[in-house]
Amino acid sequence: MPKIKKNNNKKLEKLSTSDCFYAVGRRKTAVAQVRLYKGKGDIFVNKKKVKDYFPEVFYNKLIEPLSDLSFEGKYDIYALVLGGGLSAQADAIKLGISRALLKEDPKLKATLKKSKFLTRDSRVVERKKPGKKKARKSPQWAKR
Repeated sequence: MPKIKKNNNKKLEKLSTSDCFYAVGRRKTAVAQVRLYKGKGDIFVNKKKVKDYFPEVFYNKLIEPLSDLSFEGKYDIYALVLGGGLSAQADAIKLGISRALLKEDPKLKATLKKSKFLTRDSRVVERKKPGKKKARKSPQWAKR
């Protein structure tokens, strides 16, 4: 596993960038820094094995780009994720993996784009407005 620098603030930590393919993936408020190294298929998320960090459902979603291109077991993946929930984090890592694969081999773009792995899901929670109970819900109206 590459050296990870410690950082006192809550920002994402930096991983070593030698002989790897680096990309950032985002979904809602989750941000994932993903590094792909040639290896035997180990996946680490926030310094933990992926099976310890994610339930099986999210793990399957996370490796979709690799399984679609039949690259399972060819890369070691190290991801640092911050923010969001487990589902958003898995989607952010999935986008990061897709972008990193694209940096390694630009010929994969058509396949990744067709499977919609390069599309950033930009939906975020709408902010609460003044005078409203939630983003759009108004208080009950009374005539008298």
